[in-house]
Amino acid sequence: MADTLDPANVRAIFKAYDVRGTVPDQVDETLARATGRAFAQVVGASTIVVGHDMRPSSPGMAGAFAAGASEAGADVVMIGLASTDQLYFASGHLGHPGAMFTASHNPAQYNGIKMCRRFAQPVGMETGLADIRDLVLEPRRVTGPSGAISEHDVLDAYAAHLLTLAPVTGRRLKVVADAGNGMAGHTAPAVFGRLGDAVELVPMYFELDGTFPHHEANPIEPANLVDLQRRVVEEKADLGLAFDGDADRCFLVDERGEAVSPSTLTALIAARELAKEPGATVIHNLITSRAVPEIVTELGGTPVRTRVGHSYIKATMAETNAIFGGEHSGHFYFRDFWRADSGMLAALHAMAALAETDRTLSELLAQYERYVVSGEINSEVADQAAVTAEIEASYAGADGVTTDDLDGLTVSHADWTFNVRPSNTEPLLRLNAEGRDRATMVEVRDRVLAQIRREAP
Repeated sequence: MADTLDPANVRAIFKAYDVRGTVPDQVDETLARATGRAFAQVVGASTIVVGHDMRPSSPGMAGAFAAGASEAGADVVMIGLASTDQLYFASGHLGHPGAMFTASHNPAQYNGIKMCRRFAQPVGMETGLADIRDLVLEPRRVTGPSGAISEHDVLDAYAAHLLTLAPVTGRRLKVVADAGNGMAGHTAPAVFGRLGDAVELVPMYFELDGTFPHHEANPIEPANLVDLQRRVVEEKADLGLAFDGDADRCFLVDERGEAVSPSTLTALIAARELAKEPGATVIHNLITSRAVPEIVTELGGTPVRTRVGHSYIKATMAETNAIFGGEHSGHFYFRDFWRADSGMLAALHAMAALAETDRTLSELLAQYERYVVSGEINSEVADQAAVTAEIEASYAGADGVTTDDLDGLTVSHADWTFNVRPSNTEPLLRLNAEGRDRATMVEVRDRVLAQIRREAP
């Protein structure tokens, strides 16, 4: 990128709830510096905390962002290498707005910025991100002295805090963890190191490497779980953990090497949180299995459905004082963690629940699995709106079928449901389907996929 920013590019990389693009043609240190300056002006804080992941471009862009924020008069606390939930911890623990340099699960050529207000409050397009984008495009003159830039390590405090929220006690567990060369390779040793003999950790791909030499750090894709599934069986482990690149998401593999639906983990954690606070509200997004609201209701809680995306989940949690929120994409949000999402805290909940019993993970989770789910299936589509409208029209007026457009298109029937929605960060149409049995799910999944992929380029 040139020293002057291309307005069309800036508008393209400011997504619904973060900044994301390819390096260096869409995102670089010039953009990062301008965004840091604008962020400091919009949030109006005296101090900002900044962290970054292991991608080669991340340290330089984090430094440029800090310089821009400093120019706007804010002091900047650099926490260095961090997972996204570690950055949220720093924001909550220190009481400052924050910025995290990461492209999460995206391939190596990407990078981006996730931002929050103090106490990890979300910054999305409707809660400040549009204002930051507009200031990047039309900078406002800054007067006054520059802020100071300092360093502060919060890793130990982060690990200690998580274990106060989900202590792991009971029988000893053998756990295989696949960091995918992402930031769980930084945080897992700190967290598991505090568990001592309670857990035997088998690490996989803990070396920090933003080129992702083994597989992409995107555990929602089945191909990226294969190594972990094989290793869990070989090690005769109690469970496996798969983290995405910035470690704010976690996926489970049971003792048989079978992948666990994030909706099932949502139901398990919801049950644990409702045991602590009976009658509490639990958030679930609209692609989460219908088993989740059913179980929450049966346990005396109040389920609340929301759109996909962390800014929407967190805003709804704040409005309802929900104790917990889960997304089928593997994001899990905790009121006691400033309503932020933490893959590591979700992992600790699963481990704690398992350690308290003498059952296998598959036996423990069986009570939370009521439907067969497809998992998220992504398709590149030339005209997402047209394809979605065509699908909606094909179900209009069908017996026993209801539709809604809270986020994309959701079509529901007593025996099945599916959602089709465009990605906020990639040129994809995402399908999630479920049915009362496998045959039902497969029939619905394949029928909708045929409609989607007829339009694929």
